[in-house]
Amino acid sequence: MPVALFERWRATGGEVAVVGLGKSGVAATRLLRHERIPVYASDTGTGPAYEMWAAELRAIGAAAELGRHDLARIRRAAAVVVAPGVPPDVPPLAAAREAGLAIYAEVDIGFLALQGTRCVGITGTNGKTTTTSLIAHAMAAAGLRTETAGNIGRPLCDVALAPHPPEWLALELSSFQLHDAPDLAPAIGVLTNLAPNHLDRYRTLEEYYGDKALLFRNATAEGVWISNADDPAVRDMVAPVAGRHLRFSLERAADAWFDRAAGRLVLGDHALMPRAELPLLGDHNVANALAAALAATRAGGDPALVAAGLRTFRAIPHRVEPVREVDGVLWINDSKSTNITSTEVAIAAVDRPLVLLLGGRHKGEPYTRLAGPLRGRCRAVVAYGEAGPLVVRDLSDHVRVVPAGDFDDVVATARRLALPGDAVLLSPACSSYDMFKNYEERGARFRAAVEAL
Repeated sequence: MPVALFERWRATGGEVAVVGLGKSGVAATRLLRHERIPVYASDTGTGPAYEMWAAELRAIGAAAELGRHDLARIRRAAAVVVAPGVPPDVPPLAAAREAGLAIYAEVDIGFLALQGTRCVGITGTNGKTTTTSLIAHAMAAAGLRTETAGNIGRPLCDVALAPHPPEWLALELSSFQLHDAPDLAPAIGVLTNLAPNHLDRYRTLEEYYGDKALLFRNATAEGVWISNADDPAVRDMVAPVAGRHLRFSLERAADAWFDRAAGRLVLGDHALMPRAELPLLGDHNVANALAAALAATRAGGDPALVAAGLRTFRAIPHRVEPVREVDGVLWINDSKSTNITSTEVAIAAVDRPLVLLLGGRHKGEPYTRLAGPLRGRCRAVVAYGEAGPLVVRDLSDHVRVVPAGDFDDVVATARRLALPGDAVLLSPACSSYDMFKNYEERGARFRAAVEAL
């Protein structure tokens, strides 16, 4: 069945402007050109990677421009599609709004094109990627043809172009993607938790939570929503949402819950699996597994097969990922923790005295919130990067804080401070952009340094 939105764009004869390249912008342009829609794609970036993307798009008939955006051309467009990394206040999007143009996230047009695929949409502040991966893994173990897409790495438009799209998608959704996704309507929605984040991009916490709530913008009585019963902000957000609600909890009986006394994960009234058989560190991963079990069984998976899938899951790189033990010290890569709440969760997951590597580019929250979780458990904090002086200021009255220089010095300082039986935890509570391209590069650098010890 043709997509009405694409038909309307074709009928205008005008261009659709794609703002931002990278994987998502390129995938969106490829999908639009596949639908025979003219495209003007632009990005302020330059360099070999951008040249490669632009050449690929020109080869399929799109106009691609690097180093600038032609604002007049964007104002004349039929609509604008935006890549998720593009801030909402940049000039091309401001120009589009001034011209009265509709703005769509890449994930929105990908969703429209995937008419035969059902989606589990996953959002929240922390745990999205692990929960998304757990859901896909558990559903596949239960015999459902499932893939992951969205903020986890593969653009949804890329999935839409595949010759045989999957039966189900576990779709990770950032607040940036939800902002401009008016058509997104997942068959099952999951909200993992809510906490302050991205306050370098959002003016208020309410704005950030408002974008998260857009997961429910198309909620109907037939919808299925899975949420964290232990999180007050989550409870408040989902309370007015239409549809069937399923809840997971670490604290009390729920649709899926952790029976701590018996040491088992429970689905309704039936034991799902012993906690000892879930190969992931920390209570936060128990919560992620409970959410995944609810989603996979609601999609039709047999609980026994879902549990078998959870047993074979392995930690995702950069998310409380044990790297190796050296001289009795366990080194843990949690580079993905780019906010205070995520680092609090990582600290709670470690059952040893620890040396915490904290720093990077500051995201707006004070580090004093970590004083309580670290007290009595932390041998030292190694403070580094642009945020290093703020870490020293906020925590030095509470725990030992040792400043470090470049990343090699960070690792060397941690090795000097850690004793046998300790853990060294890279959980920066900051973005990586002062020293690295992204959190993946930071985590890979940490892993390589540890493997070289």
